[in-house]
Amino acid sequence: MSRTVANARWRGKRPALSVLIPFYRDDPCDLLRDLNDEAGQLGRSVEVIVLSDGGGDADLVARIEAVIKTMALPARLIDLKRNEGRSKGRNRLAAAARGGSFLFLDSDMRPDHRRFLQVWADLAASEDPPVAFGGFSLLQAPDEPRFAVHRALAARSECVPYQERARQPEKYVYTSNLLVRRDVFAAEAFDSAFTGWGWEDVEWAMRVSRRFRVVHLDNPATHMGLDTAGALAAKYEQSAPNFARVVARHPDIVSTYPSYKAARLLKRAPGMGLARPLLKTVAMTDWLPAGPRAFSLRLYRAALYAEAV
Repeated sequence: MSRTVANARWRGKRPALSVLIPFYRDDPCDLLRDLNDEAGQLGRSVEVIVLSDGGGDADLVARIEAVIKTMALPARLIDLKRNEGRSKGRNRLAAAARGGSFLFLDSDMRPDHRRFLQVWADLAASEDPPVAFGGFSLLQAPDEPRFAVHRALAARSECVPYQERARQPEKYVYTSNLLVRRDVFAAEAFDSAFTGWGWEDVEWAMRVSRRFRVVHLDNPATHMGLDTAGALAAKYEQSAPNFARVVARHPDIVSTYPSYKAARLLKRAPGMGLARPLLKTVAMTDWLPAGPRAFSLRLYRAALYAEAV
């Protein structure tokens, strides 16, 4: 079951761009306000749709509903009573969208400049790319010691210049700042068989890149929701079955990734069953420098993935 609420500006002409924001117990209100700051230059050419994926937080949903009603951009809230997962949630958002292109944003993203939506709208209008990724940054991210490991990992593997991303276009595609043309999404939706955290967006990009052009540009947003090392380890543990699905479906692509190569090496290493808990322990050790902890956490992830290769 679901409930929908739209603001007074929702009715009217069909927009060119639909901004799609799923959330599960995270608060997207700051992101909504940032996007709404551009309303004056965009008019009704951009709409915003937010999906609450059954988080069970009625107060949070009420706050978001209040923000949506004050927005100058056409905006709508879809409130699911049950959690459906990342893939199904994004598919639901796409089904509700009216624009010719979809901009997927995670709820914990923050635009890095005041023309963020305008850049996306201009790109969709002038080039109409099948798929385009704007990039990550850590420009506004919290600089607290408890997030040091995640900052180190993100700076190395996610905050990549667009020229470098373009060399492996399918690898650097995340739904946190992703433009998708309507017909492309109709041809290749997210696989709802993926559950939990991780790899559903990369697997989608692998399928799409076989049929459509993937563009990379410099229009970043900050990933504000950094995790502690413990939370990251839990996500990696949850992602191992999803990684196995990607390996089974796209061995030709994923075999070129460092994570796959490391997993293959560790699979042949003696005593890995004993070493894996040690790698996790090192990553959780707060008094160690962030660099060695991040390296140990990457090895821990590879050790988890070794079972899939």
